Amino acid sequence: MKRLLRAAALVWIALRYGLDELVLTSFQHRSLRALARLAAIGRNLSAPRGQRLREALERLGPIFVKFGQVLSTRRDLLPPDLAEELAKLQDRVPPFPGEVAVATIERAFKKPVDELFLTFEREPVASASIAQVHFATVRDEQGRVRDAAVKVLRPGMLKVIEQDLDLIRSMAAWIERLSADGKRLKPREVVAEFDKYLHDELDLMREAASAAQLRRNTAGLNLVLIPEVFWSLCHTDVMVMERMYGIPIGRTDELRAAGVDFKRLARDGVTLFFTQVFRDGFFHADMHPGNIMVSTAPETFGRYIALDFGIVGTLTQYDKEYLAQNFTAFFRRDYKRVAELHIESGWVPKDTRVDELESAVRSVCEPYFDRPLKQISLGMVLMRLFQASRRFHVEIQPQLVLLQKTLLNIEGLGRMLDPDLDLWHTAKPFLERWMREQIGPRRLLQGFKEQAPYYAKLLPDLPRLLHGYLSQRPSEDLARAVAALADEQRRTRRLVRQLIVGLLLCFALGVLAALILGRLWLRHRLAR
Repeated sequence: MKRLLRAAALVWIALRYGLDELVLTSFQHRSLRALARLAAIGRNLSAPRGQRLREALERLGPIFVKFGQVLSTRRDLLPPDLAEELAKLQDRVPPFPGEVAVATIERAFKKPVDELFLTFEREPVASASIAQVHFATVRDEQGRVRDAAVKVLRPGMLKVIEQDLDLIRSMAAWIERLSADGKRLKPREVVAEFDKYLHDELDLMREAASAAQLRRNTAGLNLVLIPEVFWSLCHTDVMVMERMYGIPIGRTDELRAAGVDFKRLARDGVTLFFTQVFRDGFFHADMHPGNIMVSTAPETFGRYIALDFGIVGTLTQYDKEYLAQNFTAFFRRDYKRVAELHIESGWVPKDTRVDELESAVRSVCEPYFDRPLKQISLGMVLMRLFQASRRFHVEIQPQLVLLQKTLLNIEGLGRMLDPDLDLWHTAKPFLERWMREQIGPRRLLQGFKEQAPYYAKLLPDLPRLLHGYLSQRPSEDLARAVAALADEQRRTRRLVRQLIVGLLLCFALGVLAALILGRLWLRHRLAR
């Protein structure tokens, strides 16, 4: 009954905000469309469809808000107006009571909260769809008193998520069946991706591990601060980390008053992003302004402060090499090579015509080269490539979609700080140096260095292994193979002997027949 009531509420809210008009634009049963309008009589559809979709998701609750946030990352699948509006979604979720947070913490660690923390503020300082944050003080392993931020998972989230995900899956299946656009947008695949992200975010130990990895990777850059994780106070439902002090990056007036150099901050953001992506292959994939602050402490003045590590992106060595070759071809305007790389990587069917794909890539990329470099958006180029590739049945890899989404975030953030930011001028030297390291002799030398421990271990054992191979008795398989070969040789010799005997017999019979025929012919002549 609860599920039916929830489904009815979802349908009513969807109709009130006109989402039926959004997903049933190509649906032919006009009577059902009229019935949908009648069921939500009095609704106002004057607002743009993207705004109505965003407001409906906010009305539906925290899971749907999170769904909208994840959906906004799939700019390769969404029309631009919907993607832009969904990108505005923020976590506007009322906090749950502090007593509930305390109960969650005590249940996780089997201790009273007063034994775990020196102080703990019951009033949350931030509330999101998945968790909320409280400030506290702790004593670390060295005995120092540290300010901490305690992230606590919302209680009962898993059950609510599973129920709403079932409904979202059903809605996605309906959209795919009833709408031609739905088939193109692949809603069920989007829901499956959302399911993965959401379950990852429900495990705060996973988020803590991602934070620790990013902190280790960026330790020597002097560009960003990542909070230290206090592992003894981490659980799947609770994450305790160092409290960070700074000014939210969206408060530009406060940053300017503090004397922050915006141009340098913009350049540092681009450098940080490309370092995480191309050097480490591990990057913060949720870099919207709500997750970023700027330090004003004298010793770290002007550095970024990154928060919320629920979504991170990873790239394999193959992904990075693929990107390197694509960027190289793109910088050279070698669109044929870009098309060939798509086919070689298996992104498009093998029977795709290179010239047709090359033409589509050229139509996307060429206009950008006739514009000032500061107006070129790498994120938009990637997004347009994804969109132009749909008709070639390109299978966009999720990790590269996250990369494109994060690149758009970084570009937007950089140009908010410095409208004259020349992204290509900032990024190109870094990319060219990285590509030389990945594709040229340096990469070959690096490969030898990486394999050196294996070779060092193998080389001393080679004489022993060689001696053992040469001195060992033939295995049973080898003995059977030799025996089979010997049998085959015997059969061959037998056949050859039989053939020779047969040929000699035929020859003898031929001679005998010739002699008989000769005598008969001679008698016949004498008789005449």
